[in-house]
Amino acid sequence: MELAEAGTQIGRGGMMAQVTHVHTIDEVAKRIGENLELVEIVSANSDNIDYGEMIWVDDGTEEGIKTFTDRGIECIQELLADIRTWEGGIREFLRDEQCDPKVIESIMADEKNC
Repeated sequence: MELAEAGTQIGRGGMMAQVTHVHTIDEVAKRIGENLELVEIVSANSDNIDYGEMIWVDDGTEEGIKTFTDRGIECIQELLADIRTWEGGIREFLRDEQCDPKVIESIMADEKNC
């Protein structure tokens, strides 16, 4: 794997794209019309988002701010669309993630309203 700083040449004359803006997790949930808790759960596992498409912003707090590139938003949308095709769908995904039953019911209530 070849690593380079953004904007520098890599490989055979290719350039690495620079991220010029990101979206907070709250904004992502609003933009794609998903429950914020569901987006938080999906993004808690960084394997669910393409590498480099989820970015932690240091805001001076211990938690920081989780942000996403445009491609990161697409990853979330694609994964949620896929999960909805599984047997048991979102509910089963949340159980597999060992979510609190109250959180599952809250998210499922939003699912029914969509």
